[in-house]
Order: sequence, then structure tokens, then C-alpha cells
Amino acid sequence: MHQYPQHQGYQEHQEQQAHAQPKRSRRRIGISAVVALALLLGAGGGFAAWKFDWFSGNGEAVSFGKNPPPPPAAEKSEPGAPATPAKPSGDPDVLMPTGPKSDFKQTTKLDDGTIIAKTRLAGAKSGFEGDVWVWAPKEYDDPKYAKSGFPVLIALPGGNGFPANYWSDRSLGLQKAISEGVQAGTSLPFIVIMPVLNPDAKYYYDGSDIPGQAKMGTWMAEDVPAFAKANFRTYKSRDGWAFMGSSSGAFVGMKTVLQYPDRFKAVIASGGEIVPDSPLWKGHQAEMDANNPEKLAKKLIDANGPEVYINFQIGTKESGKERMTKFQQQYGKGPVKITIRDIQNGEHNGWHYVRGMKEGSLEWVSKVLKGPKPEAG
Repeated sequence: MHQYPQHQGYQEHQEQQAHAQPKRSRRRIGISAVVALALLLGAGGGFAAWKFDWFSGNGEAVSFGKNPPPPPAAEKSEPGAPATPAKPSGDPDVLMPTGPKSDFKQTTKLDDGTIIAKTRLAGAKSGFEGDVWVWAPKEYDDPKYAKSGFPVLIALPGGNGFPANYWSDRSLGLQKAISEGVQAGTSLPFIVIMPVLNPDAKYYYDGSDIPGQAKMGTWMAEDVPAFAKANFRTYKSRDGWAFMGSSSGAFVGMKTVLQYPDRFKAVIASGGEIVPDSPLWKGHQAEMDANNPEKLAKKLIDANGPEVYINFQIGTKESGKERMTKFQQQYGKGPVKITIRDIQNGEHNGWHYVRGMKEGSLEWVSKVLKGPKPEAG
């Protein structure tokens, strides 16, 4: 039986999973308590860093984008006057935060001082209310980028994805991988949005609007992006929007990109499922077909676009590559661009998927999307 990791941030997963229904091949990231403790003690700062740095400030209010640029010399404000709000750069695709702002609380701190924070989102379109975690790279608060948009990466977990999103746990290293990639010139400085994937821990909902159930497709495709636009400097076009996910989260990300190619451009799908298989689809074949990546890809091919980009990741020690290869052979044509990345000695877990991202998938998605531009001069 697969279990969630035993360290900070995963205890709720275990409690909820005790009541979950079994699912065929979708697996959860899991490590032993010993390995978890080793991760904590071997993270570079020892026990003191774990106790005092990682969780220092947890629960406190967090504000993103708190460094607006000063007004031009000719327009300097009087001392004590409020800062002049930043205006978009010359790029008409830049979308400044639309509001209303959400209330964020810190959940953990990274070594570079950046923060992962959580808020509660009441989806206006779906009617579903759930938790969302966010992370912004340090470049987001750099004054020279204050008028620029940033690309958004919506990160989805495997398993039930409720009540937490395990990509918000710093031990998996997703945010660190992005930061290191930015420094190395192999990654854009993504804003990472990490919503809950399911409304409960009982069933899988395939990230879809299954008749009679919570509208998780609307939550993922409309409410979560609207939340990101309300709180962050983003882009109006799909060129600034992508998904990444593992296992069931990979399916949801790929399905959503194929379903709404006018809103999202790319997905990194790790160890992913290909077709919908929630037991809640019973009696709703037409609706299930409308959420089937195979049928969505064919529809996109027949319509000749727009182009979407799918990067499968698969560990050489896990099963499932044959499904990816078959999907690529059948639907990787025309506007549907598909690549498959093998992760050597990789297994079905988030650490290995992050390694695959560091080895090439982050660079791949960074070439597909647009990045922030510093203010001229």
C-alpha cells in the first residue's frame, strides 16, 4: 500500500487516505519516516535549519509583489506619499493583477528566502472552495521586473490530491529546481500555483465536470487561472500558461491543455495516465468522451490547431511508457507536439520527476512559453 511521506505537511494526507477508495495504477509519492528524517537533517543546515529557518514565520501574512518601481524622476512623489502603482511594460500581453487580492499565509520558506504560502479560494465559476498554495520566484519582487508579466506553471499532484498538494512541500525540490534553472539560464522564473486536485479523498474526479459532482474541470480551467490573474502579474495570452503534474495530476494537466488550447500552451506530464477512468463517469459516456485526451487530441488535429506541447516524463523503473508511446504515435502530429523524456533509474515519485525537469523538461517548457522582461534601461 502506498503511503504519503511521514514528515511535516503529509499527516493530513494519511488521515484522509484511510477512507479513500482504491484506484488502479495511480500511485502516491511515499517515503519512510527514516528517509524523511534524513532529508530534513541532510538538507544543508541540519536540525537547527529545519526547526528555525524552514518554518520560521509560518502562519504569518505574506504579500507578493511588494517592490513597485519608483516613479520617474520628473514625477517623484512628496515624502510620505504612497508609492505610484506600477504600470504595464510596452508588451500589450502583460496583465497586471486584477484583484481582489487573496489573503496568503506562509507555509514554508526556501533557502533563498522565497516563500510558499497558502490561501482559501472560493471558485466563482465552479462553486467549489478549496486550498491553493503559491510560490513566486525572487525575480518577481525585483524592481526591474515590476512592470513585466511572469509565466504561470500550475502544478498538480498525483493520488487524490486532497486535502493538500504535495508540490507545496519543499522537500520535493520543485521550487528550488526552478530557481537553480533561472540562475543557470535553463528555466524561466515561473510563478507556481498548486491547487487541490480533488474535492475529497474518496474518489478521483479526473479534473472534470462530472454530472452531479463538484465541477473540478471548471475549478482547474477557470477559477484557478482567474485567481492567479487576480494576485499576480501574468500574461493575457496562452503563451504564459502551462501545467505540470504527476500521475493523476499529469492526466488532468494534459487533458486541460488539450481541452482549452486557447488558454494553455504546454504540459509536463510525468508518469501520467492517458484516459479518464473515474468510477463517477458511469452513465455519462458523452461527458467522459468530452474529457478524453485521445478524443481531444484528434479534435485538435482535425481543426488544425492551435498548437499544444506535451512533454511526457517516465522513469525507466516504472511502467506506463507503452501508453505514452502509443499516444505519441497516434496523436503526435499536426498541432499536437509530443516528446517523451526517459528518467534513467527513475521511479514513480516526485523526486525523480523533479530530476527529469532539471535534466531537460524545465528547459523544454521554458522555450515554449514567454518569460519576463526587465524594464529597459
